[in-house]
Amino acid sequence: MAANDPQRDFRHDSHAHVDTSLAGLSGVVTGASGGIGRQVAVTLAAAGMHSLVLQHAVNVAAAEQTAHLVLQRGCRPISLQADCGSSAGCRGLVEDAFTAVGTPDVWVHVAGADVLTGAAADLDFDQKLQRLIDVDLVGTIAVSRELIRRWQQNPPIGSPPSLILIGWDQATEGMEGDAGQMFGPVKAAVEAFAKSLAQSVAPQIRVNTVAPGWIRTAWGEATSDYWDRRARGQALMARWGTPQDVAAAVRFLASPESEFITGQTLAVNGGFSRRWRSSTDDA
Repeated sequence: MAANDPQRDFRHDSHAHVDTSLAGLSGVVTGASGGIGRQVAVTLAAAGMHSLVLQHAVNVAAAEQTAHLVLQRGCRPISLQADCGSSAGCRGLVEDAFTAVGTPDVWVHVAGADVLTGAAADLDFDQKLQRLIDVDLVGTIAVSRELIRRWQQNPPIGSPPSLILIGWDQATEGMEGDAGQMFGPVKAAVEAFAKSLAQSVAPQIRVNTVAPGWIRTAWGEATSDYWDRRARGQALMARWGTPQDVAAAVRFLASPESEFITGQTLAVNGGFSRRWRSSTDDA
């Protein structure tokens, strides 16, 4: 099954074990219409959240599928459409989310520009980079700052609220090629922003970043044998990561169990290894 199939068997929400680590909390997941965002939403719902705002950009049908999966796990879904690549869209999203659930306890900002699949894959380097800057960097900063402003004005009751951003495990180490030169600087900036924001708002608010490695989402499902070998070879665990792996880390950072953790970047990459080397024929 494809990684973004809404009917697939989601791993970390088995009915054999009832997870109540997020019981009674409300949250927001952006980029929730598929891939990592969908799995994060399902995992948070399965952990006991009572309400989840699910942001999507354009894919209404996929957003409805995510909402259905969340509802199946006993959590009330609220779908919101918003453009996280515009200042107005970012401000409007935060305002609408607070209107929908009051003050959310958790915000997971997964929304990002897809420049590797679909029509965007045909854009040139400059166009792809600008799209990543607009959505993944400027949009992340805009949403985060507006969210923090509202949290400071109207904090939730209980543990400090948790903001979780998405980085990239190779952002600070670098990777050859156009993809590394696009995603590297953008995601490194996101990680640096999160650390600075955490310094600014502690101890009232927690801010952390999850940095996925090679995760088998839509791009990974359709990629070449070379990238498949590389992904497996660069993980000490010798496999692709899954959206479930990322969602499990997010669930931990969202929960009161991680209340003493802020300003951190958690790599979810199976133990990245540079010992893997390709031959010139592989490229």
